[in-house]
Amino acid sequence: MNALFKALSHPVRRRIIAMLRAGPLASGDIAAGFDMSWPTITGHLNALKEAGLVSPEREGQTIRYRLEISAVEEAMAFLMDIAGTGETAQVLPVAQKAPRR
Repeated sequence: MNALFKALSHPVRRRIIAMLRAGPLASGDIAAGFDMSWPTITGHLNALKEAGLVSPEREGQTIRYRLEISAVEEAMAFLMDIAGTGETAQVLPVAQKAPRR
């Protein structure tokens, strides 16, 4: 859980997560949304992957990243618990996962 919150602590990573809510994206498409070097974006994607928030899938020479909603749900449930609301976390609707090939 610590790795998850550490990964979410950076605004670029939160923006990547927001981008992936619409569905899987190629790493190049993610990078195109930022004005920073490719190694910097790769570092952010690796941090998200290690935290379990995204998973990469290779399609030929392209790597597509998919949001792992279960990790997001886990974080939300934890935050709801510590907020003392006594309620189960309500999950925001996200884009349907594309079928895996």
